[in-house]
Amino acid sequence: MSKKVLIVDDAAFVREVLTQILSRHGFVVAAEAQNGEEATKIALENDFDVILMDIVMPIKSGIQATQEILKVKPTSLIIACSTEGSESMVVKALDAGCVDFVEKPFKIENLIHTIKTSLEKRGQ
Repeated sequence: MSKKVLIVDDAAFVREVLTQILSRHGFVVAAEAQNGEEATKIALENDFDVILMDIVMPIKSGIQATQEILKVKPTSLIIACSTEGSESMVVKALDAGCVDFVEKPFKIENLIHTIKTSLEKRGQ
């Protein structure tokens, strides 16, 4: 069975690229969100195997959205994505509850490996 993914990024181009990459690797992009507020609403109304969460976004950050989603759905598997791969940004994402961090621009092999490894750790 294909794994359902929610892609959260304020850049439409990034969402499109991620959709293409994930689709080629057997994932189903079930929904997209362009900010943390949309992401929270969509994630709480639906079930996803993985949420790819941009960290720096308008309206509500990925950190805030992650915290809000995990309060209601504590088993959600959220992987942070950001161009800001500084150690402090990674720590903030992991402290918020993200299971891993992928730096943009994406290295396809690294992205897919991170998703699959995170799913395997959860027994999915």
